[in-house]
Amino acid sequence: MKFGGTSVGSAQRMKNMVALVAAEGNVLVVLSAMSGTTNSLISISQSIHDAEPGNARKQIDDLEIKYKDTAAELLSDTELRDKALTYIDEVFSSLRGYVDRPFSIKEEKEVVAFGEKLSTNLVSLYMRQIGLDAILLDATEFMRIDRNGEPDQNFIKEKTMETLAAHPGHQIYLTQGFICRNMDGEIDNLQRGGSDYTASLLGAATDAEEIQIWTDIDGMHNNDPRFVEGTTPVSELHFEEAAELAYFGAKILHPTCVLPAKHANIPVRLLNTMEPEAPGTTIYNAEPTHTIKAVAAKDNITAIKIKSSHMLLAYGFLRKVFEIFEKYHTPIDMITTSEVGVSVTIDNERCLDSIVRELSELGDVTVDHDMVIVCVVGDLQWENKGFEATVVNALKDVPVRMISYGGSNYNISLLIRKEDKIKALKLLSENIF
Repeated sequence: MKFGGTSVGSAQRMKNMVALVAAEGNVLVVLSAMSGTTNSLISISQSIHDAEPGNARKQIDDLEIKYKDTAAELLSDTELRDKALTYIDEVFSSLRGYVDRPFSIKEEKEVVAFGEKLSTNLVSLYMRQIGLDAILLDATEFMRIDRNGEPDQNFIKEKTMETLAAHPGHQIYLTQGFICRNMDGEIDNLQRGGSDYTASLLGAATDAEEIQIWTDIDGMHNNDPRFVEGTTPVSELHFEEAAELAYFGAKILHPTCVLPAKHANIPVRLLNTMEPEAPGTTIYNAEPTHTIKAVAAKDNITAIKIKSSHMLLAYGFLRKVFEIFEKYHTPIDMITTSEVGVSVTIDNERCLDSIVRELSELGDVTVDHDMVIVCVVGDLQWENKGFEATVVNALKDVPVRMISYGGSNYNISLLIRKEDKIKALKLLSENIF
């Protein structure tokens, strides 16, 4: 069971979360930092880096007050409350120790890791207060990334099982999400998807029955509820469908998070701590359903078109194009080709000028900014008649710059202008659902 920042965002929410854990029984619980804490710690780090010690100390003082107030509200047992306050004092004393010393990315990762350590310490003490058989495990003992920043899954499995074997028979095992160590033994983090990734990795490592991701949303919706009225949670998704939706804009989950669960064939359930009775969304290696499941949109897309008469019947042209993007470490989202040109999209303009300059040696280059990829996800195998026609026909009144279909069995992607996004999402819901 993984609980995000909003699920542990206050003393009352911590109590509600623990009640959900207690009802489950034999569980491994992964916690994020309290909502707002990681942003505060990043801001503190920035102030230290910018040589603004007064600003850094003020932010540290404010955050310390928040945690002491939470401890006072959460813990009625005097001895346990004193333990919590002592730990909070230690953490914030350590934080202040960073203010007047050299500060690099290594120190920033150490600072940011305090958030998860604080939340798990408070929750473990509260669990003890209400008589639950819980033990707090240090995630940095068994979570590790390799030289490429990717999880070292063999190490994680081996060390997790060793740690659990050393502490047998407990009802609840509690640990931190997001944080880990790197190959040099330094404090680091999983970055993408943070605590969700931890939960998926630990679920796979322990061969869990189920991985539950608890947030403040009742599952993955069939469209973006911020822009479209009447959206509903999707009850079941294939791992591939969930990854496509997550990649193309569904913020509830990061696309990499489900990979360990997918490979271990362990279902992932997205559930809502505010509405624990809601069924949420179950993600697993589902059978084809012959239905379209959901729509998502990814903003801040740039389209690049390379047109060249030299491309006609020429092999090696696409290789040259892709090598330029590879050189500048810029991934491509969509691609469409014709006899005389190729169009691609990117979501990172950091190296755009250099990319365009080198592409111009291959042909005429056109760049369109402020574009949006609308992604329609479901059982979209090509044998299913009419599905792509339904999608395209729904957008008959919206100018479409590119269409990508057939690259996967689960996705049709369409590139449109930013100003047409909300209209397109609404039209797709009206016509498909």
